[in-house]
Amino acid sequence: MEKMNMLEAICSRRSRRSYLDIPIEPDKMETLLILINRYNEEGNLSMQFVENGSNAFNGLKKSYGLFGHVRSIIMLKGKSDDPHVKEKCGYYGELIVLQATRMGLGTCWVGASFDRQSNIFNIPPDEEFVCVITIGHVAQESGFRENLIRKVVHGKAKPLEYFYTADSTPPQWFLEGIQSVQSAPSAVNRQKYHFYYKDGVVRARTNDNAPFGMVDLGIAKAHFSVIAGGSFDWGNDGCYMPA
Repeated sequence: MEKMNMLEAICSRRSRRSYLDIPIEPDKMETLLILINRYNEEGNLSMQFVENGSNAFNGLKKSYGLFGHVRSIIMLKGKSDDPHVKEKCGYYGELIVLQATRMGLGTCWVGASFDRQSNIFNIPPDEEFVCVITIGHVAQESGFRENLIRKVVHGKAKPLEYFYTADSTPPQWFLEGIQSVQSAPSAVNRQKYHFYYKDGVVRARTNDNAPFGMVDLGIAKAHFSVIAGGSFDWGNDGCYMPA
């Protein structure tokens, strides 16, 4: 099978909550660890792969019954005095999610429905524990529970015009970036971020003050950057810089 590219990964990625009791292969594990180390250095983060994170999801009280057979997770965290730590976790975490999708692994962003007090987490006092990503092998087709949750949470996709404002007809690369943003995962499918094209300059911001608003902005910027080929400054109204 031809290797999936990043555009295909964006289009095919789905939040997967039910996992198979199969360990991640050593070569895929090595790729994930290389990516985590690279992005930790690049973003001054301390993301961590936990091979057995099931304890944080065991039992109905911890996961509200939304997850099944969770095996591995990625902890997303960084320095608590970094004003952009949540956005960075969203940005780099989603890059890992897309690479995992390319490798045939299932993933899901999880902000609240797990046990943050589990003994598998050891957070230094100077770090902020933002959220986790569940990761592992999944059935080829989503199960009934996953499809039901997706229908309830996501509903109908927001129109493309919801995501941007332009002072003139934007170029094709901008519209392609926005199409990828349309597919970005977001807490409870809020997607409360917006991209602006003005005088040929692209900026992105969110007015979402919810706990994961800046995480969502980071995820959206990652999608746009992957397709358009450049990068953003951190923060609200961060400017896009073409490659």
